[in-house]
Amino acid sequence: MFSPDEIERYARHLVLPEVGGPGQQKLKAARVLVLGAGGLGAPLIQYLAAAGVGTLGIVDDDVVALSNLQRQVFHDTGCVGVAKVESARRAVARLNPHVRVETHALRLDAGNADALISAYDVVADGTDNFETRFLAADRCEALERPLVTAAVGRFDGSLTTLLPFAANAEGVANPGYRDLFPQPPPPGLLPGCAEAGILGALTGILGSLQAAEVLKVITGIGEPLVGRLLLVDALSMRFETIRYKRRK
Repeated sequence: MFSPDEIERYARHLVLPEVGGPGQQKLKAARVLVLGAGGLGAPLIQYLAAAGVGTLGIVDDDVVALSNLQRQVFHDTGCVGVAKVESARRAVARLNPHVRVETHALRLDAGNADALISAYDVVADGTDNFETRFLAADRCEALERPLVTAAVGRFDGSLTTLLPFAANAEGVANPGYRDLFPQPPPPGLLPGCAEAGILGALTGILGSLQAAEVLKVITGIGEPLVGRLLLVDALSMRFETIRYKRRK
């Protein structure tokens, strides 16, 4: 059941026929694990919290730096030097006290991935390194957890939703992350954010789109980006979608 405060808070969801009371109940019961509380994680976490996702697990081993504030919009100047998971917890508490936050001040690795991922219903990956992305994708597939994964470059980004443990309407197995990217690139091939730079607002675009995908997966509405990779070019403001399949 919803309290009067929750009914008013989620009123714009409750009047949507596609969401309504049953969909909002699914959101309230959901447990979502967010990997990364940075550029993608900031809008992602904010919109999931605002939507009423009942429990958010946040994984990040970093602290807030002044250079983060150009794009990581729920951290502020007063949080510089504070653990990102703690800053994120405070931001969620200010936004929606009905959401429970579970903080994990660590880096996802082979030793903790299964325990973390299996404790949640859906995983959203907003990390900035290929090692973590591939690990998250591999373990989500093995543990049968939906994964919504996004990445950003200087002025561009991409987004897809992975359900490789299930089949589509035609009975064909959905593709996994390695069907799209078979192997990580060699270390050092691609420059990081600190070296290449990034348009701050781009992370807001991709993080918000990522949140929308997570909400669709939880409520079962619409058509998630399964077998489709959304490409965003902020310089031309062009959105394109390419399809990909499971490799034989």
